Amino acid sequence: MSIRKIGVIGAGTMGNGIAQVCAASALAVTLVDINDAALDRGFATISSSLDKLIKKDKLSAAERDAILGRIARTTDYAQLTGADLVIEAATENLDLKRKILKQIDGLLHPGAILATNTSSLSITELAACTTRADRFIGLHFFNPVPLMSLVEVITGIATSDDTRERVLALARAVGKAPITVRNNAGFAVNRILCPMINEAIFALQEGVASAEDIDTGMKLGCNHPIGPLALADMIGLDTLLAIMEVLHKDFGDPKYRPASRLREMVAAGRLGRKSGQGFYPYN
Repeated sequence: MSIRKIGVIGAGTMGNGIAQVCAASALAVTLVDINDAALDRGFATISSSLDKLIKKDKLSAAERDAILGRIARTTDYAQLTGADLVIEAATENLDLKRKILKQIDGLLHPGAILATNTSSLSITELAACTTRADRFIGLHFFNPVPLMSLVEVITGIATSDDTRERVLALARAVGKAPITVRNNAGFAVNRILCPMINEAIFALQEGVASAEDIDTGMKLGCNHPIGPLALADMIGLDTLLAIMEVLHKDFGDPKYRPASRLREMVAAGRLGRKSGQGFYPYN
């Protein structure tokens, strides 16, 4: 069964990006959030992103209007009953995700697939709170979703081969390059990337070098397109902390302990680009 109707839970940074790329690939999208204000912000972000493509002559105004017209907005989970695939893209919080998934599970038709955009939490554990563990999967997009080509497709212990193949086909259909990953803390990319960023924060807090020099060193010395501290600001320091805490808890290895500077900045509300201040200031 082909996937033609998509539900996206959460109109924030990840959710609105997922909605945009799906709608741009001629899929019908229902975007859900807790209130109209959140939906309006997400929809405005999508519209602004498409306007940038128009300015670069990569999209016409008619195409933009068609994409926006394929995105329905609602605060009512019941509007997802006809979806072939629902992607939960809520905050990286296990209890919150479980609550949402339990609510959605009973509304979907029997053949529908339920996916989570988690960047570190166990797919098997999340699947266990639903009645469709064989049709549950991780679908980890990267930020910013419209620009980043990678998608991690993560299978839980009960995920069926059919579910995996259908989601892989969908990822390719929306222009992404999927990789298949076995369920484990941090999956593949974040298990490697986040400890590297965390180590850069340790280097900063120990006075090894300034933030600017650490980032310049990694860009020029390792050919990274962006420095680790600037990347942390892009990811969101709260998200980075959540991932490091999952790695530390699941592996029980002190090498994954979050840097104290990271904890302090999150406690201060300095979350990176989304808050206007992280390791660097943002307008």
